[in-house]
Amino acid sequence: MSRPTGPGPEEEEPIEERVYVVPLGKTRVTSRKKRAPRAIRLIREFAKRHMKAEEVKISPELNEYIWSRGIEKTPRKVKVRMMKYEDGTVKVFLAEEA
Repeated sequence: MSRPTGPGPEEEEPIEERVYVVPLGKTRVTSRKKRAPRAIRLIREFAKRHMKAEEVKISPELNEYIWSRGIEKTPRKVKVRMMKYEDGTVKVFLAEEA
């Protein structure tokens, strides 16, 4: 079987690209053992609200950055780059990596 031709998801050009600083202060209200998962959910909700998308994918590097100091000590804010594609998905990267 041959592989399908055409642009793959990584080669596809984004139709919209924005840089945001996502505040993660709401993670301080939750219990310590739930802070990193809550931070990931906050980033997803922020991307859905600001980029008007249903599907949000978070890069492994951003995930590792959130979890870098453990589950209890998440960063207070994070600078991210969001790219929206034709199919309506949004990919979220650290601002320095993308």
